[in-house]
Amino acid sequence: MALDFIFMLTRNDRTVADPLQYLPAARDAGVRHIGFKNIGLTGAELVTLNQAIKALGATSYLEVVSLDQASEMASAQAAVKAGVDCFLGGVHVDAVLPVLAGSGVRYFPFPGRVTGHPSVLEGSLVEIVASAEKLAARDGVHGLDLLAYRSSLPVPELVQAVCTRINKPVIVAGSITGPQQISAIAKAGAAGFTIGSAVLEGRFPAASTDVASQLNAVMATISGWHFSA
Repeated sequence: MALDFIFMLTRNDRTVADPLQYLPAARDAGVRHIGFKNIGLTGAELVTLNQAIKALGATSYLEVVSLDQASEMASAQAAVKAGVDCFLGGVHVDAVLPVLAGSGVRYFPFPGRVTGHPSVLEGSLVEIVASAEKLAARDGVHGLDLLAYRSSLPVPELVQAVCTRINKPVIVAGSITGPQQISAIAKAGAAGFTIGSAVLEGRFPAASTDVASQLNAVMATISGWHFSA
């Protein structure tokens, strides 16, 4: 299967100021998956950004990093109102599922025990896999948002363990900065991954540190990669 790169218009788990400025570079690089966080935007700005992403023909993602139930439900409601394609993250599945029901928004919650901001994944391999299995069995959950590189566990082992135990796509989010990490999660069976800060700060290995060069380098890394489902 193909590996999807989700360009997050975020830094340190917060949507950047003036995220619209990066969309032309994303379009020109051929990026077709673009996301943002629930923190850093007003409701009106969220709608405007989502419309701009959709105008590029890209799939849109809102990732929630607030861990309290009220903020998570408000973010889910905002995702429905804005018409985003995918709602990522969060831990209050019972509260969010009724909000998203019938909306067409695809839901990818966090498995495992997630704490702090920026978010950190805690727990043993057995605990995280068990959480992943339980979540993936729920109607209305379309896949999982796995904070693999924000865990103390060996990442390839963690991603492979989750991917082999569930039959829904796994997106690896957070703290990816280079081709080696992408290769590791792809070989472990991930369906996609997010990068935000590394691209916006010019830290991904590329010809230059500007965003256009960074995005081109990420796209070149995944170009032509296909792995057995």
